[in-house]
Amino acid sequence: MNKSHNYFDFLVGTIVLLFAIGFFTYSFKSSKISSNIGYDIYAKFDNADGITIGSDIKIAGIKIGSITEQNLDEKTSKANLKMNISNEVKIPTDSSAKIVSEGLLGAKYISISLGGDEEILQNGQELSFTQSSVNFEELLGKFIFSDKKEMGNDNEKN
Repeated sequence: MNKSHNYFDFLVGTIVLLFAIGFFTYSFKSSKISSNIGYDIYAKFDNADGITIGSDIKIAGIKIGSITEQNLDEKTSKANLKMNISNEVKIPTDSSAKIVSEGLLGAKYISISLGGDEEILQNGQELSFTQSSVNFEELLGKFIFSDKKEMGNDNEKN
């Protein structure tokens, strides 16, 4: 009986260990943690609001990389973003990057619009054409206050 009890404990322990390995493997693959296989390019934005390390970089809605580093350029006071791009993706030097939102209140990511240049960005080069994120709260505020001014002008006419 003692021998079968030891066999049962060994079997249960092995199954638990296999499930733990499977769980950690699944968690690692589905998380935003990556091994940074690819090449790095840089982009400077006036406002990188909503972009954090690990934010996606997409072309035509398909993820091609992620943000690996962000800092403030002391000379220009712009946000300097380091992007790790998959080796399979080639980005022409005249391409542009803009910060967009997945929805009205969704997460922000970098969308790259490919240019037509035959020269391709290499590791360490910078995307020259960028468009900063749109501040939704500021835009909403402008809309609300401009509407009140127009309504006030209409009342004065009547």
